[in-house]
Amino acid sequence: MPGIPGGFELIILAFIVLLLFGKRIPGAMRSLGQSITEFKKGVSDTSKDENSSTPSETPGSSEA
Repeated sequence: MPGIPGGFELIILAFIVLLLFGKRIPGAMRSLGQSITEFKKGVSDTSKDENSSTPSETPGSSEA
């Protein structure tokens, strides 16, 4: 298929991307890592809150 780049074309594209965005890549990866860390902290805090919280309604205590 003529639309799909082969191995050599992918290497050239990667080289061009590195030339254009080389200085920004470390900052972007650092930001991505911090985002993942914050997301994991949020998920673990949420699961801890769900496990430690007491249910507000117990079964059979509904008012009619």
